[in-house]
Amino acid sequence: MRNPPPLAGGTQGPDALRPLLATVLDALHKGAAHRGGPLPAGGPEAVTAQLHHDVGELLPTHGTGPEEALRTLVTALAEGAADPADPLCAAHLHCPPLAVATAADLAASALNPSMDSWDQAPAASALEALVTTTLAHEVYGPPDQGPTPDALVTTGGTEANQLAVLLAREAAAPGEPVHLLVGANAHHSLTRAAWLLGLPDPITVPAPAGTLDPAALDDALTALPGPKLVAATAGTTDAGLIDPLPEIADICERHGARLHIDAAYGAGALFSPREAPKLHGLARAHTVALDLHKLGWQPVAAGILAVRDTAETSALGHQADYLNADDDTEAGLPDLLGRSLRTTRRPDILKTAVTFKALGRTGLADLVDHVTALAHHLAQLVDAHPHFELYDTPTLTTVLFRPTGATDETIAAIRRTLLTEGRAVLGRARMDGKLHLKATLLNPHATPEDLTALLELVEGHTPR
Repeated sequence: MRNPPPLAGGTQGPDALRPLLATVLDALHKGAAHRGGPLPAGGPEAVTAQLHHDVGELLPTHGTGPEEALRTLVTALAEGAADPADPLCAAHLHCPPLAVATAADLAASALNPSMDSWDQAPAASALEALVTTTLAHEVYGPPDQGPTPDALVTTGGTEANQLAVLLAREAAAPGEPVHLLVGANAHHSLTRAAWLLGLPDPITVPAPAGTLDPAALDDALTALPGPKLVAATAGTTDAGLIDPLPEIADICERHGARLHIDAAYGAGALFSPREAPKLHGLARAHTVALDLHKLGWQPVAAGILAVRDTAETSALGHQADYLNADDDTEAGLPDLLGRSLRTTRRPDILKTAVTFKALGRTGLADLVDHVTALAHHLAQLVDAHPHFELYDTPTLTTVLFRPTGATDETIAAIRRTLLTEGRAVLGRARMDGKLHLKATLLNPHATPEDLTALLELVEGHTPR
């Protein structure tokens, strides 16, 4: 090959990246300007047709060169994006990532460590250990005459929940299947984890008003033999609600049941002295799922599973001679293969480490406090509005509401119309048998005026 394309790493990599980054940044700006709102107008068919038109032949006989390829594809993707940085893009637990975290992610891509053996990721493996220890102590506190807490890096809440169920299965006596008990409000990934791991179908515990019923849990555990795993939720997907964690922990201890808390959404409240008390009882769980690409402003992926006792992670141990030969491990090379079910892994902890260092506790707390205050402001606007009904005061940053007297069909149509027009991105949630519009507020740059505009759009699309 006479002139191979330049690489991103090494001493020459930055010089190769600089002009390409300028092209990417220009394309991001151009695409967002063309889009002109939180998502492209026209719906799926129009977006697909526009993308195909802009991209043209994807694999031509002769390439266009890096600048033209970047300009074309990045512009097309940005123009057709649902942009969580737009204040009216508020449907999902899909945060706008911080610029500093995104810049760190570029460095991770350029260096390209693979987190499956020390000789592929010397500094990255040490940084991962520092980040996971820090987060484990945020959940459980520093070890005090007891087990040493730890944390594992995951792709998000789904993988963290799957690992939690796996560790519970491995902690049980051989031949005794673990029975998983979940609230009716639990994330779907827990049921899928039981299926994936060959466990019995989960037992669903009622969750009236959106949170797990402790009395019903007590009854279910009393009637159930063998090892048991209870999965509670700190930040439900539909309404951002938090189960009564201390009471659930008491019940689990009485019945000798293991406790996992899915705090993929709510764990971000740990950074705020004002909001952290809502998570009282979190440290009593055997395992806790966190997801910092929700209430943590990280680019995807940024999941964590915190484990109360690091000894339990030994169940993930695995040996592959080319990655963690016994003599290498005995000689002091860290064994990374037992830190995940994945082999190749990106150094997703770099962006989190940079964010922690850049913002500190007070900076993270300010972000959490701002978006929770926005949610309360939106709830107050809805409650005072003559044509809207508020589901409840928000616990975290999710607000559910519906036009007064509207049918479920009308509410669904309003949401789809706003999507098709590219005007606003709202979610949907069924609570108390009724469909609600859902605003999940994770944008720290959103203003009260943006929230007023959002309600005006919904009202303008509501038939009278």
